Amino acid sequence: MNLVFDLGNSRCKWALADTGLKPGEALAYGEDFARTLDNQLGAVVRPECVAAVSVAAARHLDTLAQWVQGRWGLELQRITARAAQLGVTNTYEDPTRLGSDRWAALIAAHAQWPDAVCVVDCGTAVTVDALDAHGVYRGGVILPGLALMRDTLLHRTQGIREVDGGAGTALARSTADGVAAGTLFGLAGAIDRIVEEQTAILSTTPRLLITGGDAQRLRALLRHATQHRPYLVLEGVARIAGAGGSA
Repeated sequence: MNLVFDLGNSRCKWALADTGLKPGEALAYGEDFARTLDNQLGAVVRPECVAAVSVAAARHLDTLAQWVQGRWGLELQRITARAAQLGVTNTYEDPTRLGSDRWAALIAAHAQWPDAVCVVDCGTAVTVDALDAHGVYRGGVILPGLALMRDTLLHRTQGIREVDGGAGTALARSTADGVAAGTLFGLAGAIDRIVEEQTAILSTTPRLLITGGDAQRLRALLRHATQHRPYLVLEGVARIAGAGGSA
């Protein structure tokens, strides 16, 4: 059994990986992340391996590494993108600069669907990444997620002071509803357009996978059919850990 982590900007997801994936409840970092780990994972039986991807502050990953070492005497496997691994080829200008969470998601996608795939991760930032049928990562884009868009309007304008509105219609009749609807519909429209551009470049219609905390809200507005994979990143971390981090 392996223990795998996905340290995001706002929270930490984890799962036990054996014959399948058994996700646990997401953890907030809080003021004492080590204590949170004690409270939530203290009863876990010593795993064979503990692996993690992280886009969080470096201190959170360091805290996790120290906690794993102190509890089980294990060294945390810190997963980073490579030039090639488990059938996926990384064409980033500097392969190591591709986000480790994006890399793990691509690894999971290729392992399960060996055809062209587009991975949309809807977290604090939204990423849309394309993988062709040969497992070659063709590139992707990064744009601000819903919370970042709304926070920008709140903090970078003089007249907008409410962003907690309803997003049920594009004909909003209050500022708060206008912000909520504008960001949601706008981001969904951007994702649709990006997918269309990537599809044209790939010259084939990719399978569209969507993950991340805002996936369900955005998925409902997308014009493209999607498959929701809420633990896609963890699935990739589990595959890398299961292979011993090898290529």
